[in-house]
Amino acid sequence: MEVKDIKDSSLAQNPVIGQMLQYNHEQILFCNDNATGLKAIIAIHNTVLGPSLGGTRMWNYHNEMEALTDVLRLSRGMTYKSSVAGLNLGGGKAVIIGDSKKIKSEALLRRFGKFVNSLGGKYITAEDVAMSSRDMEIIKMETDYVSGLPVNMGGSGDPSPVTAYGVYVSMKASAKEAFGSDSLSGKKILVQGIGNVGMHLVEHLTKEGAKVYINDISEDRLKLVADAFKAEVVSADSMFDLDIDIYAPCALGATVNDDTLSKLKCKVICGAANNQLADEKKHGELVLAKGILYAPDFVVNAGGIINVYYELEGYNRERAMAHAEKIYDTTWNIFQTAKIQNIPTYAAANKIAEQRIESIARINSVL
Repeated sequence: MEVKDIKDSSLAQNPVIGQMLQYNHEQILFCNDNATGLKAIIAIHNTVLGPSLGGTRMWNYHNEMEALTDVLRLSRGMTYKSSVAGLNLGGGKAVIIGDSKKIKSEALLRRFGKFVNSLGGKYITAEDVAMSSRDMEIIKMETDYVSGLPVNMGGSGDPSPVTAYGVYVSMKASAKEAFGSDSLSGKKILVQGIGNVGMHLVEHLTKEGAKVYINDISEDRLKLVADAFKAEVVSADSMFDLDIDIYAPCALGATVNDDTLSKLKCKVICGAANNQLADEKKHGELVLAKGILYAPDFVVNAGGIINVYYELEGYNRERAMAHAEKIYDTTWNIFQTAKIQNIPTYAAANKIAEQRIESIARINSVL
């Protein structure tokens, strides 16, 4: 029986172990605490390059399998992200299941911190969707394996400016490949999702003279960003009908799918969201066939992990920004690799990440 057949068979018989086998994960920790209402999953994908680091996301998933699939995909993405960025980190991620506005509490976060601590440093957490640096302070009461702490605690504070800058320089590299120049002046760009990262990205783009369209589920956020940067608000129903140059997904994943690709009129996809391709292989090949240049998300949004990496060794914002600037060259090199090997850009990025992990694994195996 081939490896693929084993994976398919295992997934059918046991959806949890089967998914671990499918994505080649090392460990999953399921966390439950009735007293605080905590239900969480910590996924450790790979620790060859170093301890797994990745944020904790709090989300009201429809069911536990949806949460498991999300945390497995996200943690795998963190492995590849750190590898391509040249960091000595592995990939991990955590999700807390539930509505953050209803169940998040000090007790719940501290209980989660105890679960993180039980892994003995194999997983280091940080903030993600619906989590804040203040939440990291609370988690730190129970474990030292926390990053993304406030500046007054020796941390790096809000990582979104560094993440957004990485997206911006990656977009410039994408423009150079697609249009022959890395100037974004005059380019029509749709930014879907204007949280902290999206807002900082809009600021970079408008300063360079791009025509920016924005969409978000928050009306208040839309008004704030539109007023501040003269961006044009578009509805969810009409945004994929726009004639644009660049689509920048900066909210949740899987927005590049069968439905959107049948409508999208752009030359470049480059944004901050994780797991933008609903099906990596299918949609990665489809964007190539449609003549759309896809900048792999885990390359584009590596600024966040770069930022907290420098927190681990004594934070310096200038060093973090200088490292994030290298995302331009990384993005450009991936495009060249994809062209030379005649493969989709997502596959080129995966190869580069896997080659580094494999080479370090060989070094580690030498006695």
